[in-house]
Amino acid sequence: MYLNCFDEVKNITRDLVKIPSIVRQGGESDVAKWIYDYYMDMDYFKKNPDQVVFQETLNDEVLRHNAIALVKGTKGVSNRTVVMMGHIDTVGVDDFGTNWKAAFDPDRLPEILKEMNVSEEVLEDIESGDYMFGRGALDMKAGVAGHMYLIKYFAENPGELDGNLVAIAECDEEDNSHGIISALKILKQWKRDHGLEYVAAINADYSTPYHRKDQNRYVYFGTIGKLLPSFYVTGKETHVGDSFGGFNPNTLVAEITRKIDLNPDLCDEAQGEVTVPPTSLKQTDTKVGYTVQTPLAAYSYYNFFTHSMSPRDVILKMKDKAEEAFDEVLERMDQSYRKYCEMGGHTYTPFPYRTRVYTWEEFYNELLTIHGDKFKLAIKNFAADLNEKNPSMDLRDFSVAVIEEAWKWSQDKSPVVIIYYSSLFSSRIEMTGKTDKEKALLDSVKGSIDLVQDHSDKPIVVKMFYPYISDSSFMALSDDPHELVALERNMPSWGTKYNHPIDDIMDINVPVVNIGTYGKDGHKFTERVHMRYTFENVTNMTFNTIKSLLG
Repeated sequence: MYLNCFDEVKNITRDLVKIPSIVRQGGESDVAKWIYDYYMDMDYFKKNPDQVVFQETLNDEVLRHNAIALVKGTKGVSNRTVVMMGHIDTVGVDDFGTNWKAAFDPDRLPEILKEMNVSEEVLEDIESGDYMFGRGALDMKAGVAGHMYLIKYFAENPGELDGNLVAIAECDEEDNSHGIISALKILKQWKRDHGLEYVAAINADYSTPYHRKDQNRYVYFGTIGKLLPSFYVTGKETHVGDSFGGFNPNTLVAEITRKIDLNPDLCDEAQGEVTVPPTSLKQTDTKVGYTVQTPLAAYSYYNFFTHSMSPRDVILKMKDKAEEAFDEVLERMDQSYRKYCEMGGHTYTPFPYRTRVYTWEEFYNELLTIHGDKFKLAIKNFAADLNEKNPSMDLRDFSVAVIEEAWKWSQDKSPVVIIYYSSLFSSRIEMTGKTDKEKALLDSVKGSIDLVQDHSDKPIVVKMFYPYISDSSFMALSDDPHELVALERNMPSWGTKYNHPIDDIMDINVPVVNIGTYGKDGHKFTERVHMRYTFENVTNMTFNTIKSLLG
């Protein structure tokens, strides 16, 4: 069956884009309320108001909401349930400059872009009439619009479902995923109250060409994982006039970056697909203002994508790189100092430093051995007090603050590297077809692609890992839960600022597929979604996948 859904999904998308919903800036609730009202206007939900929720996020320093709906099929008695999901927040609009208001006006924006310095490709896409422009059109309100259409369709035709359909429109995907983490609680509640058996999740996040000549459209099973390995480096301060009299942590951080940034040896491979290598996201010292004293400490962190590696695997690889970097910096310092002494006629003496690299778990445990429960309680209270007084503090900065506090307890003040995780964990999900649920989803999606391919003028290609961070990561775990102990024990923020909802995820634990929007320039002011493929083909692939799983 092929739905004639283009116009309606287009209109819903336009309405959603017109509502600003920049992450953390208040509009996320406005979009969620609009979606909630859209559902509540349907006869089905007027009769079943307990099956649609305007949910405030939990443990969140920002007031914002999700909109979640449940349609129960009447074709049979199955409790099998498919979850559709998509995020309603967007990145900011500073890139639009003085034209920022037009970012939310898909009808007006193309004419404004013509007057700006955009590429020939963008101009061609404007003239083609094939694309809708606007902040969030591609990433990913068009995907949410398709799910809203399907909720309406099945609410009007529940007799076509032998099972149930849930749609989550979640906030905060672009920041710390409070939206989907909160939505898991509703899924668990409905599982208990309605006896639901979750069998699959369908995300609609965006995809884009891999290169200018790439004409393929993509469907992705599973999803990439992401970690943020971080490095806190202490030095030995000195006056710049006596630069060899200390140890500059910036030097070591720079060498760590050289070892890690864009290093293809650190790519992760599974099922013939390879992640992009790690890349530096921040590198700085802790000095405030200018002095001629070298820094006391510095830190850095790196994006690290995974297909098969666990948090334990990654932190061990990072420890190896830190040790290599430390060794090489000490050797280079020694060579430089020898040459300087020869040039200046000074007496050479060896440096007192040695390679010292800890994981946060190792460093914490060493201090615990020395100081006992007094240290444990002090760090726990420090973290709790810091979080209470600064609830909106950035998670990365919070981690640095906790490590700095722990460093005060260290008796050995010689230079050291402490490796830790300092950000939200996005779990890798690998689809192998080894379980009945995975096989059912793989077969259903591939059958749906075959059906829709006849209606698409471009090839629809399957890949096994969605290549961008998405909320799909909160629907299952491919890592052994015991492997995640390495995540918990190496996060200074764990238990106060951050907890990964492992139990909630395992209670849902379904295979995932991304049948998502297609377009160009996500997170750019020229963001645009291809209308025919997204509004029609994607919606129909999702529709037929659901029908196959629950028909």
